[in-house]
Amino acid sequence: MYYIICFDISDNRVRYRVVKELKGLGHRVQKSVFECSELTEKQLLQLQDKFFTLIDHTTDTIHYFRICRACVEEIEWVGLGKGPQKENFAAF
Repeated sequence: MYYIICFDISDNRVRYRVVKELKGLGHRVQKSVFECSELTEKQLLQLQDKFFTLIDHTTDTIHYFRICRACVEEIEWVGLGKGPQKENFAAF
């Protein structure tokens, strides 16, 4: 599945650990935004469990946005970079 995962984490150590996990599963499009085009349901649940225990629930936040195939094809952007490649979109 295709997910956009974004976060706002106040602690540098925790933020580094979240980034390290996401770098192995997705493409960083901004400092705190990752596109994960081939994330399985199992991987997502493992990430959510891990991040749930890492973050400070009074100051931090992580959002997981599932993007459907049709929506991925409609993504628009301006500036550097390129949009998601259809061939990288995992079937679900």
